[in-house]
Order: sequence, then structure tokens, then C-alpha cells
Amino acid sequence: MPDLRKRWDPGADGSNILKTKRGINIKLKKRSVLRKVNRNREVADVEAVDNQAQPVQPAQESADSERLGAFVLPGDPIGTTEEFRAGAQTYENAGSICATATGTVKINDKDRTISVIPSTSTPPVLKRGDVVIGQVTGLRESLVLVAIAGVKGVIDRAIPDVGPSVIHVSNIKNAYVKDISREFGLFDIVKARITDLKNMRLDTSEPELGVMKAFCSKCRTAMTGNGSKLVCPECKQVETRKTSTDYGTGII
Repeated sequence: MPDLRKRWDPGADGSNILKTKRGINIKLKKRSVLRKVNRNREVADVEAVDNQAQPVQPAQESADSERLGAFVLPGDPIGTTEEFRAGAQTYENAGSICATATGTVKINDKDRTISVIPSTSTPPVLKRGDVVIGQVTGLRESLVLVAIAGVKGVIDRAIPDVGPSVIHVSNIKNAYVKDISREFGLFDIVKARITDLKNMRLDTSEPELGVMKAFCSKCRTAMTGNGSKLVCPECKQVETRKTSTDYGTGII
């Protein structure tokens, strides 16, 4: 009869079986850990590839490159051609950039342009008797051509293009006018009253009407002074104008 104890001895106490089971458990744990590590590496590699494939979105420079400036009236200098390029609602005059509308200055530092944002896009309706603000665009033998830019009382609103308005020599002042160039100059800012809406005739004969801001005929610098005689602070040129009693005050 065989000796069962000798045959069973190696595992009689179950130690070999336990050791074997523990070894299997340890191996299984190592394999699961390695699988998790490999999975994490694969996920990290995929995320890295995705991040490299996605382009970096540029910052919004348009908002940062634009800034607002002062509130201006037509004819006000807002910059120079050495600094900026003339944008919307502006014109160039002897190296200066001036406003053609009432509104807020806008500066784009990226493309170096300067423009004016009109205060409102709703135009007022002109009517006979309205006092308007405009700029002299031409002088004739008996006429002064004016581009209207605003209306008193609604000066913060841009007006529609009504074409050139005129001041006839007989409507300049309550006195004889020998030479129109002694009453108005190119680019002058004037305040006048509408007398004929159909033909856009203007009148400046009242004391508070006339030139509000004059520019030197030589160097285009804004002139200073009292009454009809004005002096250029730059070149000392002396000129005459049919000035408003509000000349140089900015009061419309």
C-alpha cells in the first residue's frame, strides 16, 4: 500500500498552494498596474498630439488697438498727417487732419488711422430759420460756398448731405461789402441762418452770426483776436472777417 503521507507531504499543510496562489495574485496585480500605466501613457500621448494639432488662437487685437478721444466739432484739428492717416469723417489741411462731423475721435493704433464717430446716425430735418454750422469750401465774386455740418440745438447729430449752401454778398452783413475775401476765408467755420431751403441760401448779417473760427490764409493756423481784426499766432498775419460775437468761444 503506498505511503500517502509521503505523496501528500509537499502540500500537506497547503503552504505550496498558498504560495502559488499568492504568486499568481502578485503577477495579476503587476499586470493590471502595467496596463493602467500604459493606458495613461497612451492618453497623454493622444492629448499631446491634439494640443499640437490645434492652432493657437490669436488675441483679439482690434479691440485693444482702438481707442476713443475727445468730442469734436467740424473743423477741429484732431491730428497730423505725420502721425496718422485720415479716416472717416475727416479731411487733410496743410499737414493737419480735421473733423468734418460732430462726434468722438477714434484712433486705431494698429493701422495708424484717425477718424470721427458721428454722435448719432439719425439726421435732423432742416427747415427755414434754422441756425447751422458749416465750413467755407469756396469763394466766388459774389458768393461764399458753405458745407453745412450741423444744426444749432441738435449739434450732436450729423445732418444729411444737402449739397453746397451759399451766402450771397447781400446777406453777409448789414453794410457794403467790397471784397468777399475780407469777410470769409477758406476752411473758416461759420454760423449762419437758413433763409431759403430750396436753394440753400444762408444769411450771416445778425451780430451772433458769421465766422466762428478763422484760419490764416498763409499757414492755415487758427487765428485769434477780437472784433473783425484777427491775428495769426504763428506767422503774425493780420486779416479781417465778418466774425460772430461768439468767435473763439466755442459757443454755438
